[in-house]
Amino acid sequence: MNVLSCSINTLNGLYDISGVEVGQHFYWKIGGFQVHGQVLITSWVVIAILLGSATLAVRNPQTIPTGGQNFFEYVLEFIRDVSKTQIGEEYGPWVPFIGTMFLFIFVSNWSGALLPWKIIQLPHGELAAPTNDINTTVALALLTSVAYFYAGLTKKGLGYFGKYIQPTPILLPINILEDFTKPLSLSFRLFGNILADELVVVVLVSLVPLVVPIPVMFLGLFTSGIQALIFATLAAAYIGESMEGHH
Repeated sequence: MNVLSCSINTLNGLYDISGVEVGQHFYWKIGGFQVHGQVLITSWVVIAILLGSATLAVRNPQTIPTGGQNFFEYVLEFIRDVSKTQIGEEYGPWVPFIGTMFLFIFVSNWSGALLPWKIIQLPHGELAAPTNDINTTVALALLTSVAYFYAGLTKKGLGYFGKYIQPTPILLPINILEDFTKPLSLSFRLFGNILADELVVVVLVSLVPLVVPIPVMFLGLFTSGIQALIFATLAAAYIGESMEGHH
């Protein structure tokens, strides 16, 4: 009974900890769910930027591309190269997924540095880059997990699960654990880097508001692009691994 009582108290303590929040959040009630309204707002802005710029760039396509069309074709070629390098010859169907991941994360990261989110006042919390919220990065990582499971099962059927006992059944627990660590590493790497970058800029602006933050902001733009590329490359690599087998 003492052991049971201690276990119940421990679970109650963990439940209390799970309710702890960092900062304030602007919540919306959608059906029976409570969601972070500020994340949805900024995500919709990012999606609108992507759709709007793509529409303007290709509304009058030319045989010899110029301007925005040339830029978007270059971006598409770059994404195709990344997908082909990581996935292999069967990369074609996965270019839209990898491209969507890369562009959404890239524009989200840059929006945190370039768009004046802070001037928009909310009842609670404040607006920031979508990737500055752990919910967004976890959702992107889980989508990647679903994608590489789908790729493996589509290619190999139930034989896909044979990878868990390769090269020896002794590694079964480690191979299963790997599927949990992949989304964890993807989500926390992206979230941690973007959050740290924005915090550094905020602190420097408050301390030395004129000169010092500018090079840091440019460095933040560079690292934001690198983080988008890392996420997209790893997503493509996981999909390629699931289609080719255990390496």
